[in-house]
Amino acid sequence: MKIVFFGSPEAALPSLTGLLEAGHRLDLIITQPDRPAGRGQILTACPVKRFALEKNLPVLQPEKIRRAPEVMDRLAVLQPDIQVVVAYGQIIPGPIIYLPPHRTLNVHFSLLPKYRGASPVAWSILQGETRTGVTIIELNEKMDEGDILAQTEIDIRPEENARELEGRLAVMGAGLLLSTLDRLADVVRRPQDHCLASHAPKLKKEDGRLDWTLAAQDISRRVRAYTPWPSAFGRLQGRQLKILEGRLATSPRPPRPPGTISDIEREGIVVQCGQGNYLITRLQAENRNPMAGYEFSLGARLRPGDRFEL
Repeated sequence: MKIVFFGSPEAALPSLTGLLEAGHRLDLIITQPDRPAGRGQILTACPVKRFALEKNLPVLQPEKIRRAPEVMDRLAVLQPDIQVVVAYGQIIPGPIIYLPPHRTLNVHFSLLPKYRGASPVAWSILQGETRTGVTIIELNEKMDEGDILAQTEIDIRPEENARELEGRLAVMGAGLLLSTLDRLADVVRRPQDHCLASHAPKLKKEDGRLDWTLAAQDISRRVRAYTPWPSAFGRLQGRQLKILEGRLATSPRPPRPPGTISDIEREGIVVQCGQGNYLITRLQAENRNPMAGYEFSLGARLRPGDRFEL
């Protein structure tokens, strides 16, 4: 098949790689513009663009695809059989969606109609789901509301963060996409039940600020859900700390005000939450490398009774 591929982050690469290895013809890659990244804010290409350039695949990077008539002009010349979208990052207008004879397929990392939107993996963890999956839909002009062509499920592992879960879903999604394309003529399209829909809006940087008055279980979910972005964080001794890894502290401690360090042990820093305690095992201070919680506590001279800002 002649395919135009829309995608940007690393999670799109398994599907893109799978299409090439399966012998499909990739006539064009449409991805996000280069963005400033890192401490130096150096203009950086996204993973999909870097991969496309390595494979000598043509690339378009519209700033706003809705306001880029050159995209439609290019597609009209190419006449793809089908288009595939995996975490592209922009809303695609109807004339582009409906242009190919086989329309446009989307690989979505949730069990639609649950968690429609930009951050389905993080929201699945935030809501305490124990299972999630991948859905292949035929894209329409509404947010993740197209008919379902295929769907498969997996368990969410107890301590799995969003990066790890998305990686597994990306590989699973690539396999499901290829099998769907192989039997496209026989696929039965199933409309979504909109009454069962839930939403997963785009995360914001400030979402990562931890509220220590929440239960330890909720703190744990946030740390996992916000890895790698926007990262869970708190302020202690006047500096911002990213909480990279941790888990529920199982041993009981005398109650303290939320955000108070209850204990410091070899495994990490124990923090009192609104209910229960959370053990920080790995963190990162501003402009520092990640380190073990206990190692940080020694350098920062932390003591039980020190308290995170609320």
